[in-house]
Amino acid sequence: MFQVHKYLKNINFTNTVGDDILFDENRDMNSEFDILNWAVYPDQTFDAIRVGQFHQRPSPYLVMNAENIRWGQSFLQSQRSVCSESCIPGYRKSHRESQPSCCYDCVPCAEGEISNETDTETCTKCPERLWPNMNRDLCIPKEITYLSYEDILGMSLAVMSVLLFLLTCLVTMILMKHRNTPVVKANNRNLSFILLISLKMCFLCSLIFIGYPHKVTCILRQTVFGITFSISIAAILAKTVTVVIAFNATNPRSQFKRWVGTRTSYSVLFICSSMQMIICVIWLGGSPPFPQDNMQDEVGKIVAECNDGSQVAFYSVLGYMGFLAFVSFLIAFLARNLPDAFNEAKYITFSMLVFCSVWISFIPAYLSSKGKYVVAMEIFAILASSFGLLGCIFIPKCYVILIRPEMNIKVSVSIKM
Repeated sequence: MFQVHKYLKNINFTNTVGDDILFDENRDMNSEFDILNWAVYPDQTFDAIRVGQFHQRPSPYLVMNAENIRWGQSFLQSQRSVCSESCIPGYRKSHRESQPSCCYDCVPCAEGEISNETDTETCTKCPERLWPNMNRDLCIPKEITYLSYEDILGMSLAVMSVLLFLLTCLVTMILMKHRNTPVVKANNRNLSFILLISLKMCFLCSLIFIGYPHKVTCILRQTVFGITFSISIAAILAKTVTVVIAFNATNPRSQFKRWVGTRTSYSVLFICSSMQMIICVIWLGGSPPFPQDNMQDEVGKIVAECNDGSQVAFYSVLGYMGFLAFVSFLIAFLARNLPDAFNEAKYITFSMLVFCSVWISFIPAYLSSKGKYVVAMEIFAILASSFGLLGCIFIPKCYVILIRPEMNIKVSVSIKM
């Protein structure tokens, strides 16, 4: 065989169609070859159909026209000369180790990437605001998500807010109708009505958190929530102080007599709520909340949310409310057993326990939530803590007024307005 190859490089001739055929020093031919498909017909005639060409120069390459190939009846489909199918758009080639280059696996494009050509080697990453479609062959705009009124979650929270607001209005009407009875006059009825108004605002302010976030709504969300809640807790603190002062003023030698009256309770309410307003003003003046598109929390989605701006200011607002709640709880706990027929201290103690429990559990839940569930968690905390204040302080009053009117007699210690 070696001897045959030795003499091939010296051979040259002219074929039947007049082409010169010769071999170079590597025993390669300089000619082009037609690839013929011989078709044999039932009548034993045959035909040669050109289905491709092999070009030797300048570099070897093959051209095939598979549509012209005629297969015998024993073949159901065209035969493949490669060991892998073509990779469709949405996939890329992954070559198999220790196998020819024509052997590969088709691997889906990675998350956030697409391929829109057949047999591509690599996938292309979508721009920041775009995301692959289901077939991963086209980049489409990311879905914008937020807590909306169309969502079941958003709708449920909105309905709950309105129902609790209406319940507070009903309680207010009952107390207004019986405002001259002992159970309403006890522990400063004006503070009770201020507290009810602030609770109405607390229930309604949760509606600001629902819907697409804009600059105005982002600013109003936390500031309205912080101020209204501070007024509520400050009113509770003032009611608690009223109970303590009223009891101690019964002693003829007590120094608390000069503090009896509405001036002290209103001063406590004004000073405590003003401190929260100052914190909010500093917050808005320094680094106020603003709307932003969050592209990290949810894969393939844009979360429209409010950035709190200064995290220090946000947690200062929560911390100040917690401080007021703790002081109210402490004073109410110490005054819970004072001998007054309508002593609210025990109810205030329990309401502050509910309030603090809700907000202490809120912080880790808030930090671990993502997307629209962050907003939903805050709304739930607002509604739950507000309802805790309403239920613990005012439901017992309504119970006495509506169910047990015989208990609504003149109290032993009360502040007359």
